[in-house]
Amino acid sequence: MSWIFLFIAGLLEVVWASAMKQSEGFSRPWPTVVTIVAMIASFALLASAMRALPLGTAYAVWTGIGALGAFAVGIVLLGEAASPLRLLAAGLILSGIVLMKVATP
Repeated sequence: MSWIFLFIAGLLEVVWASAMKQSEGFSRPWPTVVTIVAMIASFALLASAMRALPLGTAYAVWTGIGALGAFAVGIVLLGEAASPLRLLAAGLILSGIVLMKVATP
């Protein structure tokens, strides 16, 4: 269950980061509310996952999922550049997440 909680926490990190961008500096109410609610839920699930997973693994995977998800949202929804070098960097983050999962007993 800890890995499932961690994965959902990472997805919620993408939600709150994307909503934060849409809040335009917390000046738009609904994206601000989504940011706060998703942030609280993400942290709660991360904390729950950390009961069974090592700190370094849980935090690295959580931030990696968030980074990759925000990267994908930026490209797909916000029209950000998908240059070969940026895609390589995202691939390296993904490989780090996979290695953390494999290396954790």
